[in-house]
Amino acid sequence: MKASRLTAVGLIAGAALWIGSGYFMPDDSTDSRAAVQPAATPEKLFRVAVATAEVTPHSRMLVLSGRTEADRKVTVMARTGGVITELPVRRGSRVKKGDIIAVLSDDAREAQVAQAQAMLTQRKTELEAKRKLIENGTLPKLDLVNLESQFKAAQAGLAAAEAERDRGVIRAPWSGVVTDVPVDIGQAAFSFSGQQIVQLMSLDPMLAVVEVAERQLSGIKVGESADIRLVTGETVTGKIRYVSKSASQTTRTYRVEVEIANADGKIPDGITAEVTVPLAAVPATRIPRSALTFSAGGVLGVRTVSNVGVVAFNPVKPLEDEQSLMWVAGIRNGTQIIVQGQDFVREGQHVQTVPVAGNAEVSAAQ
Repeated sequence: MKASRLTAVGLIAGAALWIGSGYFMPDDSTDSRAAVQPAATPEKLFRVAVATAEVTPHSRMLVLSGRTEADRKVTVMARTGGVITELPVRRGSRVKKGDIIAVLSDDAREAQVAQAQAMLTQRKTELEAKRKLIENGTLPKLDLVNLESQFKAAQAGLAAAEAERDRGVIRAPWSGVVTDVPVDIGQAAFSFSGQQIVQLMSLDPMLAVVEVAERQLSGIKVGESADIRLVTGETVTGKIRYVSKSASQTTRTYRVEVEIANADGKIPDGITAEVTVPLAAVPATRIPRSALTFSAGGVLGVRTVSNVGVVAFNPVKPLEDEQSLMWVAGIRNGTQIIVQGQDFVREGQHVQTVPVAGNAEVSAAQ
C-alpha cells in the first residue's frame, strides 16, 4: 500500500517537472521554423496586350448611295399645224443636233413664203424707183419714209413666212437618244394644242445624283473628283459639278451632282450608283474594331494604360470603317491602347502590360 502511494507521488512529480520545463526552457526548434517561413506573396496583376497609337492625317471617304440621271430631257413638240408626213426616228434612235425628227404637211406654208417674197420684191422696186424722184424734189420727202416703212414691213413678212415654213420640219435641239415616239405618220398635229412628237434624252454627260446630310456638306467641293460604282459592277470617275445651296423640304438633305463622261452611252439613266467622295484629311488613328468598348455611361471609346500601369477610358469619334480595322479621332499620339483584355479591366485598376504581337494592330497606314 505504501509502495503504491510512493509510485503515484513520483509520477505526479515527474509530470509536473516536465510541464514546467516548457515555461522555463526555450524551444529552439520553434524559433528555427518561424525563421524559415517565406514572406507574404504580392497580389498578381491582370495582364493586358497594348499597342502604341500613331496619329496621322487621314483622308476620309464619304460613301453615298444614289442614282444616275440624264443631263437633259426634253419633249419635242410641234409648233405649227399639219399632218405628219415623215417620221424618220423611232424609240432608241440616236440623233445629232439638227437632225430631222419629223416633217409636217406643207399646208400652203411654201405658198405664203412665195407671196411674201413677191411683196418684198415689189416694195424694193418701188423704193428704188421713187428714191431718185424724191431726191430731185419731184416727190415730197414724206413719201420716202412711207416707202421705206413698207419695204421693212415686207422684209418682216417674208421672215415670218419662212419661220412658219421651217416649223413644219422638226429638228433635234441637241444630240441624244429618242426615248419615246407617241405619234405616227398620218396623225394630225395642231399648233394650239402643242402636239408631242418625240421625247429626247441626252446621255453625255451622265450624272450621278446623291443626297447629302447637312453635317457632311462642308467637306464636298465643286470640281473635286469622285468615284462612282454602278450596280452593274462598272466603276467610273467623275467630277462634282453642283452642290445645292437649298435643302429638300422633306428630307433636309442637299442635292449633289457628279458629272460622268458617257460618250458611248453605256451608262443608262436611272440605275443605282454608289458615290465615294474624298473629304478633307483629319488627324486619326487606325485601331482594331475589337479594341472599341463602351464606358459605364454608354460612351464609345478605348481603354488605355498610363506609364504607371493604371487603366483609363478614352472617348473616340469613329471616322471610317475598314471591316476589321477602324479609323477614329480623339486619341493622342503615343497612347498605349489596350487591344486585348480591355473588357476585363476597369478604370483605375493597375495592370501588367505586354506589347501586342508586332505592335501592328494600331497603324498609320492608309
